[in-house]
Amino acid sequence: GGGQDAAVDLVVDHYENPRNVGTLDKHSKNVGTGLVGAPACGDVMKLQIEVDDQGKIVDARFKTFGCGSAIASSSLATEWVKGKSVDEALTIRNTDIAKELCLPPVKLHCSSKFSAVLSPAIS
Repeated sequence: GGGQDAAVDLVVDHYENPRNVGTLDKHSKNVGTGLVGAPACGDVMKLQIEVDDQGKIVDARFKTFGCGSAIASSSLATEWVKGKSVDEALTIRNTDIAKELCLPPVKLHCSSKFSAVLSPAIS
């Protein structure tokens, strides 16, 4: 299979077996929560990250209600941010996620929510 097949498999894999689904303790001082919704496709995404004292993201959890692309994007993104510093995580672009998953341009908004939800989670 070519790259396209592998990317489709990746989307399906992350959709059927999403990583890091769930919630972290929102009362912990090291946990930040971001929530964003896109009425356009009925997607709502909640992202929580846990940051250690060095500013490194040690854990990430998400809950996404929406299309498969949104779920796959969220799952992949939580994998990417773990182990990164907050500053590094903020450099992740939705286009990077979309490219990794080979999402068509029409689905770009599904991955763009991650950038939108990461900032409030960090602050």
